[in-house]
Amino acid sequence: MRTPLRIAVAQPLTRSLDVEGNADRHADAVRAASARVVVFPEMSLTGYELTAAPLDPADPRLAPLRAACADTGTLALAGAPVPGPHIGVLAVDADGVRVAYRKMCLGGAEPRHMRPGPEPAVLDVDGWRLGLAVCKDTGMPEHAAATVALGADAYLAGVLESAEDAAVPDERARRVAAAHGVWVVTASFAGSTGGGYARAAGGSGIWSPDGEPVVRAGTGVGEVVTATLR
Repeated sequence: MRTPLRIAVAQPLTRSLDVEGNADRHADAVRAASARVVVFPEMSLTGYELTAAPLDPADPRLAPLRAACADTGTLALAGAPVPGPHIGVLAVDADGVRVAYRKMCLGGAEPRHMRPGPEPAVLDVDGWRLGLAVCKDTGMPEHAAATVALGADAYLAGVLESAEDAAVPDERARRVAAAHGVWVVTASFAGSTGGGYARAAGGSGIWSPDGEPVVRAGTGVGEVVTATLR
């Protein structure tokens, strides 16, 4: 049976290639959120560094994040380069860390460093089917369609946009909600992220199935906002 699901989007301070420090700050965000699920931006554990070494799910530097999730009963969805190499989403909970999704739609310089993921992915959490996406995926209608076809009730994405493109996540979220009648949850980087992004957009948010924003973060580093999906 599907019960109300409290979900958060976080835009923590991320320092390029500082996995240990970034994992600590992710853990702080998990504890602050008091949510069942916390979504983080694209490559949030390393910064947007396409030459970063793939992160092994068993990496001991992730221990603080694992502990925070175990203590709070949270599922964290964190961004990182993963073996392949791919731009991935790591699912972190009381059971450990696993690669939950690999970004399918690559853009910019990404194809020179990364491989596209093979297929869409959906996670089951408390009766909800949560579809996963990363950044450019959200701009490709066929990606949302394929994810919703797996039975997704919500479409969760970690993204990175420059401050100049701050309107993009909202536009894409509204479009996905309008096309499929699902919740859309977007965690957007804030601050400097590496990879040439000196100032990222922030503005993480959660949109209802009718396309209206339920909650939005501002542009500040460290913001966490929550909403309950019903």
